[in-house]
Amino acid sequence: MPGDLTRVPGIAVGHWNHADEPTGCTVVVLPPENETGVEVRGAAPGSRETDLLRPGMSVRRADAILLTGGSAFGLAAADGVVAGLEADGRGHPTPTVPVPIVPGAVIYDLLGRDPSVRPDATSGRAAYDAASPDPLPGRRSGAGAGASVGKWRLPLGVPGGIGSASREVEGAVVGALVVVNALGDVVTLDGRRLTGGGEELEPPFWNGLGVPPTGTNTTLVVVATDAAPVSVDRMALRAQDALAACIRPVHTSHDGDVAFAVRVPGGPAVDVDLINEAVFWTVAEAIEAAVTD
Repeated sequence: MPGDLTRVPGIAVGHWNHADEPTGCTVVVLPPENETGVEVRGAAPGSRETDLLRPGMSVRRADAILLTGGSAFGLAAADGVVAGLEADGRGHPTPTVPVPIVPGAVIYDLLGRDPSVRPDATSGRAAYDAASPDPLPGRRSGAGAGASVGKWRLPLGVPGGIGSASREVEGAVVGALVVVNALGDVVTLDGRRLTGGGEELEPPFWNGLGVPPTGTNTTLVVVATDAAPVSVDRMALRAQDALAACIRPVHTSHDGDVAFAVRVPGGPAVDVDLINEAVFWTVAEAIEAAVTD
């Protein structure tokens, strides 16, 4: 897929992987001047500081965004990101010290391995320190290390991962980073099934067992642009539209789908709807990259 989220000026991405177990975390470091929004469509999200990014809130920006494995335990990695930002003098100004703003969201990757292993503050600091504008090192990196898809049916799933893509639109850049850990299957916009499955509607494998999988249909998105003017709220909505088009099923009662949207300064003025359409296509391309070797 063309490009990477780091094509958007001022954005750096770092990853940490556990040495022995398939889990990790990813940190998206943002330039100081930005506007950040969020759209949550999953019914069971694991998240941090997302309310701060909603319309009408006093601080609609972030210093970094954490995407992590480990379910809710993995949110501890944000403490390490906060420590790194504090050491660098980054944060929202207050009368005493700058307070780093680090929203985050998790995937559930605890099945089939030692569940006591998950990202922590040391992991988050390592990912922050590793942040660079370099392209994504591979789809089983960072938060994508333990991701899987196609868990709607037996046998249970195939590897998912993390993917990135970007587009240029009239001199502006739109970039996306996506962690795909979906209960459903991935389908391209032209209808190609990348992870199996079919058109038939069948009850999920746990039907009648009374024990559905927890948090297994989570896809996390960071989409960004340097275009102006744009609405980060509309960008986040359009990113979720791409999830609905490319992941089947999605937004179920057991998922935690979260899309962050970021605007950084410096780019040209571009029609708002044109940028939003580029968001849709770029997120779709990043989803495909997350499950394609």
